[in-house]
Amino acid sequence: SVKLLLSINSDIEGSYPFIGELLVPVAPFDQKSGRETWTVAFAPDGSYFAWSQGHRIVTLVPWSKCLKNFVGEGSTGVGPQQNSEGGTVVPVGEPREHTIDCGDIVWGLAFGSSVPEKQSRCVNIEWHRFKFGQDQLLLATGLNNGRVKIWDVYTGKLLLNLMDHTDIVRDLTFAPDGSLMLVSASRDKTLRVWDLKDDGNMVKVLRGHQNWVYCCAFSPDSSVLCSVGASKSVFLWDMDKYSLIRKLEGHHNDVVSCEFSPDGALLATASYDTRVIIWDPHVGTVLLELAHLFPPPSPIFAGGANDRWVRSVAFCHDGRHIASITDDRMVRFWTIDEKSPKAIAPLINGLCCAFSIDGSVLAAGSRDGSVHFWACPKGIASLQHLCRMALRRVMSTQQVQTLPIPPRIRSYLSYQDL
Repeated sequence: SVKLLLSINSDIEGSYPFIGELLVPVAPFDQKSGRETWTVAFAPDGSYFAWSQGHRIVTLVPWSKCLKNFVGEGSTGVGPQQNSEGGTVVPVGEPREHTIDCGDIVWGLAFGSSVPEKQSRCVNIEWHRFKFGQDQLLLATGLNNGRVKIWDVYTGKLLLNLMDHTDIVRDLTFAPDGSLMLVSASRDKTLRVWDLKDDGNMVKVLRGHQNWVYCCAFSPDSSVLCSVGASKSVFLWDMDKYSLIRKLEGHHNDVVSCEFSPDGALLATASYDTRVIIWDPHVGTVLLELAHLFPPPSPIFAGGANDRWVRSVAFCHDGRHIASITDDRMVRFWTIDEKSPKAIAPLINGLCCAFSIDGSVLAAGSRDGSVHFWACPKGIASLQHLCRMALRRVMSTQQVQTLPIPPRIRSYLSYQDL
């Protein structure tokens, strides 16, 4: 069961209050290793929150129930209520909590949902074992033994077991377009593309990384994939042709996390070189550097061990806020128009982070298997920013540059003013 603790952190600067945490029960014989929460994820419809709480276990919690406990609108007891036979009491029609034993250490998590009209890439196959509907929600788990297991979120049942990787599957990402195309990033130096509408058929192997691949992320329109890894690697892939578009140069150490902005105009990458870099993925230029050590270390020092290794970066769905997790026991909240953090909060041994779908909460996982939550400010974006995001969802930087508009507006639309 999951223990919900409510507290307010008075030490945090700014307006990001700590609202609670999910803790894993610790037995006396538990070892320190193997308990890490390597990944946290929110379902695309906001219905579930999932985290890899160590020891092969993934827990799926109905997000609305979890959030109500944090804000004090519901029960603050330990876990769900049970009946006399030990079964969980869940009202009819409400999402159920599930605990899944994946059989090995879980490194990557990703939710996927289907759009029925989206056809499989493999058009010659007429019969399929699975016919994923619009009301179905899947969870992909990347394991220590190189396998990718696909689960039905609503029932907790195993659907597929994908076994082509030869080393740890470090990260997973579904195409946002509902096609159920899944990409896995592995320490075997490859990315693999799977078509779950074709019963998990492996469509393509993307080769180019010379070392471990740590993370991968789709652009919002599903046309571009970013993959990052050891040896300063940041690759952009054309997912229509499955070809390499370009390699981004700028980091001085392993790159371990990446995410696109909601409009696809920006790409954030986090590295052990103590920096988060915000790129223009359309032209490959650096727009902004978020430094976690002042002054930033020179390339030769940034390439070594330090206590400012950035472990994770996440883009808020408002397109204006970013969160980063570092080894200096801090979580930082940034805005895209400032080079210094807007707020800082303590976080011991943080590993990963993700914003809720509505951007109101940040979740961060740690080495002890727990997850910490902060409430994000409910601000209203300017009409300028909303218009910029709407335009950039459908226009590349190159297209913006050709618009017959004043240079100042063109600069704003292409995020050159960061």
